[in-house]
Amino acid sequence: MKRSRMPLGALILWVGVHAASCFGQQADTTQVSQQKRWEFEATPAWQDEFDYTGAPDPAKWGYDIGGHGWGNNELQYYTDSTSNAFVADGVLTIAARKEKKEGRDYTSARVISNGKGDFLYGRFEIKAKLPSGKGTWPALWMLPTDQAYGGWPKSGEIDIMEHVGFDPDRVHITTHTEAYYFQIKTQKTATKVIDGAMDRFHLYRVDWTPDAIRGYIDDALVLEFPNEGKGYQVWPFDKRFHLLMNIAVGGDWGGQKGVDDDSFPARMQVDYVRVYKLIEK
Repeated sequence: MKRSRMPLGALILWVGVHAASCFGQQADTTQVSQQKRWEFEATPAWQDEFDYTGAPDPAKWGYDIGGHGWGNNELQYYTDSTSNAFVADGVLTIAARKEKKEGRDYTSARVISNGKGDFLYGRFEIKAKLPSGKGTWPALWMLPTDQAYGGWPKSGEIDIMEHVGFDPDRVHITTHTEAYYFQIKTQKTATKVIDGAMDRFHLYRVDWTPDAIRGYIDDALVLEFPNEGKGYQVWPFDKRFHLLMNIAVGGDWGGQKGVDDDSFPARMQVDYVRVYKLIEK
C-alpha cells in the first residue's frame, strides 16, 4: 500500500497513485521458482492473540498519526484513540468513522510494530475479516524500518493483503521495489477472488526468505516474487521490516468509485498476528 510512513512528521515523498494494482496493471507471477526449501519454526517468535481488552498492547504496537493524505490523497485522519483501534472479545478492531477531525471528514487508525517488532525474514500470518463499503481501503502490510536504500520504493514494501471496497471479492498481494513498481508498470502483484472476505475471517500470510517472497491466502499460494540476485533495485528485502494494519478512506485507489458514507463506521477485525522465525541451515 503505497503510503508515506511519516514517522514524527518526516514525510517520505513520492508521487502518485497506489502501487499494487490500482489500475489493473499486473505482472506475471505464476512461475514457481526452483529454489531452496526453507522452513520456519513451529512456535511464533512474536505474536499478538488479542486476548485482552482495551488499547492494542503498547509493548507491541504504536501508531501513525495525521491527516495529510499519506501520499495517496486519502481522506482520513489517523488517531491513537480507542475509538479507532481497540481490543475486545479476542479480536483487534480497527474502525474508520465518519467524523470530523483536524480538517478531515473521517477518522481511522494505522497501528504499526515499528521499533517494537522489526523482522528480517520469517513467516507472517494475520487472520482477519475485512471491512465492507465503497471507499474503504484496508491493508495488512510491511515497510522497511531503516530505509537503508532510500525512500519509497527503493527500500521496498510488502503488501500481505490489500482490498478496496468497490471490488469486494478481490484481494491483492504485492511487492514493491525500485525496479518493480506501478509508475513504470512493472509492479509484481497478484490477486485472488475469495468468498466472504468481508463476512468471515481468512488467513493472510507471507513467507519471506532470502530466496523469495511468497504470499498466500488460506494457505493457497497467490504470489511468488523471487530474488533475482540483481542488487537492491530488484531485491531490497535483506533489511528489517515492520508490520502495519490500517483502514484508509478514499484516496487514489480506494476512492476511485467514490465513498459511500452509509458504510461507516467500517471495521476490520484481526483475530491474531503471528511471526515465525526462519530456520537457518
